[in-house]
Amino acid sequence: MTRKRRIFDIDMPAMEDIPVGKVPDKVLDKHRRGPMATAISENADALRDRQETEDRIRAENDQLAHELVRLKKEGLITDLVPLDAVHAERLTRDRATGPDPELDELKTSIREIGLSNPIRVEKRADGGYELVQGMRRLSAYRALYEETGDERFARIPAGILANAPTDDQYRRMVDENLIRKDISFAEMGALARAYAEDPTNDCADVDKAVSVLFKSASYTKRSYIRAFASLLMMLGKSLEHPNEIPRNVGVDLKRKLDGDPGLVRAVSSALLALPGRSAADEVAILRGFADGAGAPEPQAPAPAPSGDKTRRAKTTFQISRPSGIAKCSASNGRIDLRYNLDFTRIDRQKLEQAVAKLIDSLQED
Repeated sequence: MTRKRRIFDIDMPAMEDIPVGKVPDKVLDKHRRGPMATAISENADALRDRQETEDRIRAENDQLAHELVRLKKEGLITDLVPLDAVHAERLTRDRATGPDPELDELKTSIREIGLSNPIRVEKRADGGYELVQGMRRLSAYRALYEETGDERFARIPAGILANAPTDDQYRRMVDENLIRKDISFAEMGALARAYAEDPTNDCADVDKAVSVLFKSASYTKRSYIRAFASLLMMLGKSLEHPNEIPRNVGVDLKRKLDGDPGLVRAVSSALLALPGRSAADEVAILRGFADGAGAPEPQAPAPAPSGDKTRRAKTTFQISRPSGIAKCSASNGRIDLRYNLDFTRIDRQKLEQAVAKLIDSLQED
């Protein structure tokens, strides 16, 4: 059997432009590149982006470095410094040595809310730090760490100052205490004497020391400091409570001693005749000589209270007034008030009325 092949007629349109074979070059994209060229281009773009990022980071680092240098020069860098790395050897402190009755208040404040004002130190060659400002704050931290063993008191916030001449660091220390207004004239006079006696300071006498250290103080205040420095030099170790001497008593007594040098022995003898005296007794003796009345009659000491010798309770507080801050401490049978006011210049009758009014208002019902 024979199969017949079917034949179909296909009508194709006549076209002259049908492409055959390869696509003509004019159809190809002129910007098309091969894989190698593409890889090279992408790598170059990546390197360019990386270089731009590095340049930007380097510029930011340079800016931060310059800012760090500026902050260091201005003493605005603050860090936590170990207590045993802080030394107080370079500067003679303007605070009197001995127990600080107000240190407990500072310790309580630090324990409850922390230290709001960091101490100021400068870097030493041995890797430690030299204290410039903040002796009481440092003492409070050391006492807290010794009492509690809490590691948060093992390091103290400290502003790190750029190294500066000793004169500048003395000025920083002194000016801070002058602003607070709670440093006595005797402490300032003692500092001026110590500064003048230090051969490394190139200071000829106390007058120059006062001019250097207390440059920001008024002329009148500098004259008072000089008077107290001379008074301390005249009476020497006869004084037991020099920091409690009122300004007018010290200045007037210094004038008396300048006019009558032989009076120095009489004042010293009167002081030494009453060992273990209180600050009030010492001021009374000095005021007697300053007023020309001589030493007051000695009084028999009050008998010691009987009973156990347990520590008395004490209340301390501060009262802010427009002209300053009054610091008060109260205990059994005693109240102390410290304020930036010379109470000896107040009229006696007015002072008595104020004290009487205070006592009457405090009487228990």
